[in-house]
Amino acid sequence: MKKKLSRWALDVWYQDHFIGAWLMPLGFLFADFVKFRKFLFRIGVLKTHKLGVPVIVVGNITVGGTGKTPLVIWLAQLLTEAGFRPGIISRGYGAQEISSPIVVNTASVASEVGDEALLLAKKSACPVAVSPMRADSAKLLIEQFDCNVILSDDGLQHYALHRDIEIAVIDGERRFGNSYCLPAGPLREPIERLQSVDFIIVNGKASEPGEITMQFIGDTAVNLATGERKPLSEFSGIDCHALAGIGNPGRFFAMLAVAGVDCKTHSFPDHYQFQRQDIEFKTGQAVLMTEKDAVKCIDFAGDQHWFVPVTAVPEADFGQRLLNLLREKT
Repeated sequence: MKKKLSRWALDVWYQDHFIGAWLMPLGFLFADFVKFRKFLFRIGVLKTHKLGVPVIVVGNITVGGTGKTPLVIWLAQLLTEAGFRPGIISRGYGAQEISSPIVVNTASVASEVGDEALLLAKKSACPVAVSPMRADSAKLLIEQFDCNVILSDDGLQHYALHRDIEIAVIDGERRFGNSYCLPAGPLREPIERLQSVDFIIVNGKASEPGEITMQFIGDTAVNLATGERKPLSEFSGIDCHALAGIGNPGRFFAMLAVAGVDCKTHSFPDHYQFQRQDIEFKTGQAVLMTEKDAVKCIDFAGDQHWFVPVTAVPEADFGQRLLNLLREKT
């Protein structure tokens, strides 16, 4: 049922403009609620927690993934190389109910901490914590690991945490769909919210002045069961399947196609909790998936299951611009 509802919503938001227009009054009500809630934070009715270290929020204004997590991993490496001690906080989407902050490590389980948080812990080499209240997670990392800058994976709309730098990530293919707010469209906040962020990163091709492009590079497949690595090109010409439970599965499938890998594709909702039967097929020599999906499939994967890790590559001058702004804030 969730899978069908997810597909229906995506069709309405990005293709069927008639139904979106019919739901538009609800979108206006949602936008007004969002603005009023932000106003309450601004005047102090709702409390904003300010930490003793700078906070960088990497988020988006649309529902679904836009490529935030690979960018956070890239930022963690940038900050570490620049001499900072970054810590990463996340909501822990896709996890069981989390009542207090949890430190995530490479041995954590995705169903307990969330797929993105586990991936961040495996790839960032930085301390990671999850909690619905991001300020609590950040305080835990500051106290236990002496972090002097906090990266928030998502949380652009989490105004309970004060932020010093805001980075909004946009899907360059889908952008804002029909440009309506929920439930009529995919927007969590009106498009004008982008006017107040510090950087706008476009996953793909930029189309507006001031936007910074970001590309994903992934040319290797890693076996979930054995750890063997192969060039992605070696899967060209064989019978295989590809699956993705991310915000825009089509982007992953397109990357495979560009590499010459022709697969039978299977889309799942973002943060989907995979079961063994979801990744087993009667035909095909290989099953390819994203790294985010792989952390949830590792316990029941076989020799035919592979994931394709990707690396975020923003425009060349973005890193220095960010570091300059961060040093101004500290």
